[in-house]
Amino acid sequence: MHPAPRVHAWMTMLVLAVICVCMAPLHAEDGYELWLRYHLLATQQAAIYRSHATQLIESASTPTQTVTRAELLRGLGGLLGQAPPSSDAVTSNGAIIVGTPGSSPVIAGLHLDTKSLGHEGYIIRTVEVNGHAATAIVAHDDIGALYGTFHFLRLLQTEQSIDHLDVTQIPHVKLRVLNHWDNLNGQVERGYAGASIWDWWKLPDWRAPRYTDYARANASIGINGTVLNNVNAGAQILTPTYLQKVAALADVFRPYGIRVYLSVRFSAPIEIGHLKTADPLDPQVQRWWRDKADEIYKLIPDFGGFLVKANSEGQPGPQDYHRTHADGANMLADALAPHGGVVMWRAFVYSANGEDRAKQAYDEFKPLDGHFRDNVLIQVKNGPIDFQPREPFSPLFGAMPKTPLMMEFEITKEYLGFATHLVYLGPLFQEVLSSDTMVHGKGSTVAKVIDGSLDHHTLTGMAGVANIGTDRNWSGSDFNQANWYVFGRLAWDPTLSSRTIAEQWVRMTFTNNPAFVKPVVDMMMGSREAAVDYMTPLGLHHIMGPNHHYGPAPWDASEARADWRPVYYNRADHQGIGFDRTRTGSDAVDQYAPAVADEFNDITKTPETLLLWFHHVPWDYRMHSGQTLWYELVAHYTQGVDDVKRMRETWSHMNGYIDPERYQQVATFLAIQQKEAQWWRDACIAYFQSQSGLPLPPGFAPPQHSLKYYQSLTFDFVPGYSSW
Repeated sequence: MHPAPRVHAWMTMLVLAVICVCMAPLHAEDGYELWLRYHLLATQQAAIYRSHATQLIESASTPTQTVTRAELLRGLGGLLGQAPPSSDAVTSNGAIIVGTPGSSPVIAGLHLDTKSLGHEGYIIRTVEVNGHAATAIVAHDDIGALYGTFHFLRLLQTEQSIDHLDVTQIPHVKLRVLNHWDNLNGQVERGYAGASIWDWWKLPDWRAPRYTDYARANASIGINGTVLNNVNAGAQILTPTYLQKVAALADVFRPYGIRVYLSVRFSAPIEIGHLKTADPLDPQVQRWWRDKADEIYKLIPDFGGFLVKANSEGQPGPQDYHRTHADGANMLADALAPHGGVVMWRAFVYSANGEDRAKQAYDEFKPLDGHFRDNVLIQVKNGPIDFQPREPFSPLFGAMPKTPLMMEFEITKEYLGFATHLVYLGPLFQEVLSSDTMVHGKGSTVAKVIDGSLDHHTLTGMAGVANIGTDRNWSGSDFNQANWYVFGRLAWDPTLSSRTIAEQWVRMTFTNNPAFVKPVVDMMMGSREAAVDYMTPLGLHHIMGPNHHYGPAPWDASEARADWRPVYYNRADHQGIGFDRTRTGSDAVDQYAPAVADEFNDITKTPETLLLWFHHVPWDYRMHSGQTLWYELVAHYTQGVDDVKRMRETWSHMNGYIDPERYQQVATFLAIQQKEAQWWRDACIAYFQSQSGLPLPPGFAPPQHSLKYYQSLTFDFVPGYSSW
């Protein structure tokens, strides 16, 4: 071949290569990084931070120290464009010193009080070493240093000043746990983000990198425990084969301070132990559970303990043998106690006995206060029914002073639009935690019950039903990640502001640009109230489609049990609407402290946000606005739809501030949310109008379809629904 053709061929190949490179898609944002997006900061900000990150003084001789070092290098390298060099001594201004007095002579020389930090607390402080200004991230134990590292990186991610740091953090709550409602077949009950992330088929040999990323994300917000399987548990998880798989996950999580827990089936001694009974007072049953605990701790020395759903929704339990919840919980607690394990016994119990369902948990557990072992927590849902868009706080909070109560929140949006509705749950969580039980006078908040300060408990906990699945963005939508994030932050400190947490999350997840941050945070903060308005305003509750909980069905009376029917809860008729829980009704109000009970019992004092929860109210009742109940009900439903329209409008102005991939998904989901909010509004108004017989108030548009149309809608498949 002549030279000219050779050159021509080479040039052709080069051009083709350039074209291929140009045509190749750039790395698209898919939400996988969550709030740990260590993307390069703006040039000026990165330069400022680099002057505070000239050296890295830390050790990496333990697994937790190793992951701490890796996180610092990853975070600083990504945010600043370069990671600082490691060194044994401070030789210039801007050193970052990380560790414990036992792992670092430099930290030991600072003479900081670390014993008061406990196992997980930390200090971040600007100090002077050898005449040089430095940043010290100091803890008593390695895990505290890891938590402090994530806090420090969060300051950089959100572009905060790090000139004169003096931060001390100690968690308010001891057990900060995710509850995965994951089944061993890969299905996630009430999960809207794909299948379970636990690949039981490939465990224990294949430990997917996603497990490490899961642990990093949880550690970054202070979550220190995970219940791997569904509360509707099968016994198989306790067999030797599966315990080996659980041990493999525990190995991955351990450096990040995360313990594994298991939901256990109360009848396991029968199903896999070949006993004839699961009676908690039977010596053979007690021996079986002790042996099982010994077996687990040989494999997993730091195993956390058991979560139990018993005698609820068909699950077996001690009442099958005429024993109490305390008998069942104590039997398991005795088996775990020698190893330091705990029992988290759920208080979600109700039966078809004709009693107001909202009263049943209190009625069963209140008499047992003081009868539980010291390593038992009673895990109580935030409200007395079932994770509704709005509920009053559960009356059990404050009613069991001798027993540690553990909060259970639902992070997955079972009743709040699944994955596609943008509903930030921070305001809901904060509303519950700040509610005043009044059991010891004003200021006896639910948060103080949970953190143990109200009744002087040292064993404390908060659980969140996880919204995590195999979707690349983990949670089904990018904004659902914020609910995982805010749960962890509030579990660490229940007194934090949900707005402040939302702003941190937006900055870390999207951008620090104030033109984006403020309107999006405002949108998030109003989103929960919008959902309440277009779903269940003024204290309405549980009027979703039975079982699958998708869409409105306030008319439904098809379920065999009355307390599974939406009509049981809204009780709409020609006279009015709402559930009478006053002293002339079911008297659920008197499960609260007297001051709270008196408020809820009086229709003029009950907050209008909970009016129909506690009262059956005439349609023509005059509200605080001067309008009738019927008018306000229609107005709230309409307001909810209008708020979603405004959310869409706000988001439409955010195009260009973030990557097009995530922008477009949110835009599409908001369109779905508006359509379904309209469906909720119109279907509910159509039904309640059929009961009231009243004309639509002036100025409000009628439903788009007839009531018969909405009642005719059926759904063959709903994500996250199982027949448990």
